[in-house]
Amino acid sequence: MRLTVATVAVALFSIPFVLLLVFVLSSFAPLNDLDESVARQFHAYVLADPGYTRFLNVATEVFGPTTWRVLVALAAVWLWLRGARRPAIWAVVTITASGLLNLAVKGIVDRARPVLPDPVSWAPGASFPSGHAMGAATGTCVLVLLLLPYLKGRLSRLALWAVAAVITVFVAYSRVALGVHWFSDVVAGVALGVVVVAGTAAGFESWRRDEGRRPVEPLKEGVEPEAF
Repeated sequence: MRLTVATVAVALFSIPFVLLLVFVLSSFAPLNDLDESVARQFHAYVLADPGYTRFLNVATEVFGPTTWRVLVALAAVWLWLRGARRPAIWAVVTITASGLLNLAVKGIVDRARPVLPDPVSWAPGASFPSGHAMGAATGTCVLVLLLLPYLKGRLSRLALWAVAAVITVFVAYSRVALGVHWFSDVVAGVALGVVVVAGTAAGFESWRRDEGRRPVEPLKEGVEPEAF
């Protein structure tokens, strides 16, 4: 049942990404109108406050993909040294798969980034899906699943998931506000990042069961609580 729930979660988060992918590839007019409307509104607000613009430019890089890769790598090294090699491998595989998948989809879709008057930031490469949003979603989820075994009580676990969600939403917002991504780019990035983590976590749980280990609930206990 728990593995089925994880599989359903993968499917549910896959739906918005697949829909957005189809709409972007087909140049769906309502989506384009929404993207342009949100981009204009967010950009106008940022232009009105240069200090806020500088803050967003710094913060969006502080929480960029490189940061999450480094944090996950450090966590994996720490786990490996403690003898928890299976979750360490899972973490590295997940963050690596996320980055490679993002590059692959960007190359296939090859969507142009927004072109706005008075740009306040710049980013290279294609636009869909957002690498920053996907990196934040993947990185925060991986770290939460590694930290959950150390937490006691439902409130502390919910608080940790809430922090991960806030960081991810902020990163997604910053990319749109700075005019380097469309709204649909960041939504797709977050959805795909969650799909990657849910998919690898489900695969990891299946591996555990094949080896006769007790079933766990990753959202509450982490990917392999007994290793901690």
